[in-house]
Amino acid sequence: MWSPFRRGELTLAAKVLLLQLVVIATLLVAVGVLSIRQSTEDFADESGAQMRNSAEYVAALPQVRDPLQSARDGTISASSLPRALEIYVVYGVDFYEASEVTIVSAEGRVLAATDPSRVGERAVLGASDALRGRGWSGDIARDGHRVVAAHAPVISAEDGTLLAIVTSEVEYPTLADQLAQAAPDLGLFLGLGALLGLAGTWVVARVVRRSTRGLGTTELASLADHREALLHAIREGVVGVGTDGRVTAMNDAARTTLGLDSGPEPVGRRVDALGLDPHVVALLTDQGADARDALALVGSRVVVFNRGRASAGGRGIGTVTTLRDRTELVSLQSQLSSNLSITDTLRAQTHEFDNRLHTISGLVQLGEYDEVAALVGTLTRRRAEVEEYVAKRVADPAVAALVIAKHAVAEERGVTLEVDPGSRLPALPADLGADLTAVLGNLVDNGIDACAGRPAATVELWLHADTEAVHLRVRDTGPGIAPDQREAVFVRGFSTKEAVPGGRGIGLPLVRLICTQRGGEVVVDDAEPGGGGGAEFRVVLPLGAGLGKDGAS
Repeated sequence: MWSPFRRGELTLAAKVLLLQLVVIATLLVAVGVLSIRQSTEDFADESGAQMRNSAEYVAALPQVRDPLQSARDGTISASSLPRALEIYVVYGVDFYEASEVTIVSAEGRVLAATDPSRVGERAVLGASDALRGRGWSGDIARDGHRVVAAHAPVISAEDGTLLAIVTSEVEYPTLADQLAQAAPDLGLFLGLGALLGLAGTWVVARVVRRSTRGLGTTELASLADHREALLHAIREGVVGVGTDGRVTAMNDAARTTLGLDSGPEPVGRRVDALGLDPHVVALLTDQGADARDALALVGSRVVVFNRGRASAGGRGIGTVTTLRDRTELVSLQSQLSSNLSITDTLRAQTHEFDNRLHTISGLVQLGEYDEVAALVGTLTRRRAEVEEYVAKRVADPAVAALVIAKHAVAEERGVTLEVDPGSRLPALPADLGADLTAVLGNLVDNGIDACAGRPAATVELWLHADTEAVHLRVRDTGPGIAPDQREAVFVRGFSTKEAVPGGRGIGLPLVRLICTQRGGEVVVDDAEPGGGGGAEFRVVLPLGAGLGKDGAS
């Protein structure tokens, strides 16, 4: 059962109901006042016409004009004039429903009146110009009362001079009389209006109560304050977007992460008008499936997006997206990836050295010293050939060391790592070299994993630098990547390999992030035209500052 109170406070619905009742009562009073005012104006118009007719009628009577003419000519005495005119004055009142009719001399004295006590008084004519021979009608104040009056001149038929004027007056009805007269109709219409207003107010109050769940204004304000405090206290970014693509909520962390903390207020604006990358706009505004741990580059920040759809009453109202800045984590992942690559390389080399030491130990025990010398010479020569081959084509020491180390890893896995003879890479800036080794190490490891155990397993590497960018191509003879998975392989957590402790699907997303941070790109395609097997990854890393012709040669 609905109660207008909640925790001792009027609910918002109850307050809306009371407010609308006050508004309706005010409107009804205003309507009543306007109705009475209109009634007064109508009375003035109707009564004014009647008073003019009454005054003009009496002024035109020969029975009035003749005694006045005789009195002026001296035929009859002025004292007998009121009696001679009284019957016609009363007749004018009765016929035209005037409250009072008087005949006033040209000097402004009352000659005859429905009220005999007024005979001989000075007439109250107001702004009338009837004494100048012109008819007049309007309002005058007499004896403290407002009356509608009409004045008509009585003109001599002999010489056209003014004999007298006839006044016809009726008082305005009092407010009580007007209310009594209009009460039936006014009560009907006002009552009907009040009934309809109450019904509409009740409906509005129910709608408001349902929308606010019966909460009071203090509770709503408290909820709004707590929402704002909670929103801005969360360290992760939170962005709410409506179905129309406009921002409905954004906390401080989200503004900082998206680079909007120094610009205009984003709430209420369209997401595509905030100057964000189209990929970020799509992540924030997509009303389709939810997004989980989607990575995107926002300026120089690596941000993880998680988007969920929001609904109320089974109706979609937009999306809520959380943002986590993972720039430092990605940097640590890059370093960890490099360390893991180095660890795997050292492990592979240790395993290789163990095998060779065991072989040398066995030959020594057998006394085959010539074979020992020949084996050591072969191993030394092969290592020197690999180092010389790589050093001629890769001048950057970090990248060259990585390639040589990966050569040992590939040999251990039964995979041939080939460096394209056309590769040419100069010494690189330290930051670019670090990024390139992270990208190269992940792609080579990915290629070795893909083709290990397959016949003629080979990973081909090509490196080249021009004046604008470093170009890298890694091609393997593995099973390749299906076209419908070529974007999915760059999503964190996706992997075509078996699950291992700690998870997979980190290397390729890290490669894309490094490329994106540097304004470059990475694409995957078939190693052989027509999809004959294997995958080919092509990477472009802009230099930032040109190396010059010598460095690019």
